Amino acid sequence: MLNINKIRHYFNNLKNKRVAPHEIEEIRSGLLEESTIDINYLVLIFGSCVIATLGLLSNSVAVIIGAMIVAPLMLPIRGLAFGALEGNVVLFRKGLSAIVVGTALAITLALLVGYFVGLPEFGSEIISRSKPNLLDLGIAVAAGGISGFAKVKPKISGSLAGTAIAVALMPPICVVGLGLSQANWSLSIGATLLYLTNLLGITLSCMLTFLLTGCTPLHRARKALGWTLAFTAVLLIPLGVSFFQLVRQARLEASLKRALVNRTITFQRVILLDSDVNWLTNPPEVRLNVRTREPVTPRQVMLLEEFLKKEMDQPFTLIFQVGQIEEVRRETPDNSQLK
Repeated sequence: MLNINKIRHYFNNLKNKRVAPHEIEEIRSGLLEESTIDINYLVLIFGSCVIATLGLLSNSVAVIIGAMIVAPLMLPIRGLAFGALEGNVVLFRKGLSAIVVGTALAITLALLVGYFVGLPEFGSEIISRSKPNLLDLGIAVAAGGISGFAKVKPKISGSLAGTAIAVALMPPICVVGLGLSQANWSLSIGATLLYLTNLLGITLSCMLTFLLTGCTPLHRARKALGWTLAFTAVLLIPLGVSFFQLVRQARLEASLKRALVNRTITFQRVILLDSDVNWLTNPPEVRLNVRTREPVTPRQVMLLEEFLKKEMDQPFTLIFQVGQIEEVRRETPDNSQLK
């Protein structure tokens, strides 16, 4: 059984523990250096933005992950958080300036690349970053906490690469620019919301980490922490709406698949390999990847759409991607003699 007294004693020690003054000074100077706009920072912003934008346009997950590792935006966010907690105006301004300059540069570069490439439509990697929800905020908070702890405990600084991949700061900025390049305002607004979610989530969790590890007293940090919590609370409204919409769509997709497979004659004759629903169209488009010996006719599709409209109480557009099944067997002795 858990010993309640030991747990209480542990948290009391954690609360009263203070980092040594010389260690705080080292953290402060390190964050100040990381938050400075220099040639290294600008080159990394430029390179990571180009890599991320091209990866998004080519719909390549591997390339996008590479850009996340290179992107340096996580570093000035930690400086911003620490400067806000301490009331250190110089560190706060440097961190904020680095974030603003890096963000503006990345949006401009992505806009130019998107304009000159001129793809007629964007792939799933771009579209997926326009619909943030509460899960994204949870990821940002967890990743930011690890990043802040890695600064206080340099022995685990190797975890920063994985943290950068998890929270994905650069791709949403690039999606903002790509959306602007095609005047796709809904895409840019959604990506902006995701970026702000990541930014505030990281900042908030870095602040809490610095507080819990004793880097700054609570009475000094109360005002900055309160403002950050207030801004994050405002984001909870659109993120919550998006999250519940995501849950509703997932349930509808599961019900739709069950209705088609278990309650229609057509799907007794075909094999359903995969299905995907595009909720951005009106009505939503359902792509069904199937295998069958017999062709699927337009009349069957029409009847299935009518069936789904009655069952799901909303219309859907069905698009079948059909692969034919062909049986191939080894030759028998009689067949070989005939040849």
